[in-house]
Amino acid sequence: MSRGGGKGLSLKDKLDGNELDLSLCDLNEVPVRELAALPKATILDLSCNNLISLPSDFCSLMHLVKLDLSKNRLQQLPLDFGRLVNLQHLDLLNNCLVTLPVSFAQLKNLKWLDLKDNPLDPVLAKVAGDCLDEKQCKQAAFKVLQHMRAIQSEQDRQRQWKLQAEREMEKKREAEQRAKEAKEREVRKREKAEEKERRRREYDAQKAAKQEMEKKTKKETVQTRKPASGSRPTQPPRHKPSWSRSVLRVLLLALFCVLCTLAACKLTELQRQPLCISVNTLYEDVLAALQNHKTLQNMLHQNSQQ
Repeated sequence: MSRGGGKGLSLKDKLDGNELDLSLCDLNEVPVRELAALPKATILDLSCNNLISLPSDFCSLMHLVKLDLSKNRLQQLPLDFGRLVNLQHLDLLNNCLVTLPVSFAQLKNLKWLDLKDNPLDPVLAKVAGDCLDEKQCKQAAFKVLQHMRAIQSEQDRQRQWKLQAEREMEKKREAEQRAKEAKEREVRKREKAEEKERRRREYDAQKAAKQEMEKKTKKETVQTRKPASGSRPTQPPRHKPSWSRSVLRVLLLALFCVLCTLAACKLTELQRQPLCISVNTLYEDVLAALQNHKTLQNMLHQNSQQ
C-alpha cells in the first residue's frame, strides 16, 4: 500500500486482532475494497492522513465499531453515513467539517463523539460542546444524536408537508382539468345545439320559399288560363246524351220495326209467307194474352170494390 493510492502493502500486515491502524500513511483516499475484505477489523484508525472526503461505498463497512478520522482535511461526510449502524466510537477531531449529514441520526449505537477543532455551524457547535474527557465526549454523542434526530424529524415533516401539498396541488389540478373538460363538453354541446337549430331554420326557410314559389307558379298558371277581356264568351258545354236516352231510342226503333213488320204482314201479299205467318200468329197470341190480362184486371178491380 503506497501513500498515494493504497496499493503495494497488504492490510493484513497492519491488522492486530480486530484493530487496523492506517494512521500516518499519507493516504489521499480510503482503500474501501481491501477494508471490506477484512470484516474482523472492527476498529479502524485513519488519523493523520490527507483525506479530503470519504467515498460513498465507505458506508458499506457496517462492521466498524470504532472509527478514528481525526487530523485529516474532511470537508463533509457521505450522505448515507448513517448506514454505519454498529458504530459506537467516532473521532472527527481537527477536520474541516461544517455540518453533519441528516443520516447521522441513524447511528443509534453511538456512545462517544469528538467534533473539536472543526469550523462547525454555531448551532451544531453549541450542541456538541467540548470533548475534554470521557463524560463530555459521551454527552456530545448523545446531544448531537438528539439534535440530528430533531433535524431529521423536521425534514421528514417538511417532506411530508411538501408531499401533501403536492398531492393537494395534484388534486386541484385534476379538479381544474375535470372542470375544464366539463366546460369544454358544455361548450361543444351548446355549439352542436346551435348548429342544429341553425340548420333547422335554414330547412324551414327553404321549405317556406319552395311553398311560396309553388303558390306563385300556381297563381300565374290560373291567371294565364283566364279568358282575356272582350273575347268571345265561351259556349256552355254540350251535354252528352245519357245512357237512358240511348236505350229509349233503341226501344222506339225496335217498336217501329215491329209495327212495320206487322203492317207488311197484315196488309200486303207477304202475309202468306212463312215468316209473316209466324209473325201474325205471334201477334194474335200476344193480343189474346193482353185481353186475358185486361179481363183479369177487371175482375180483380171488382173484387176489391166489393
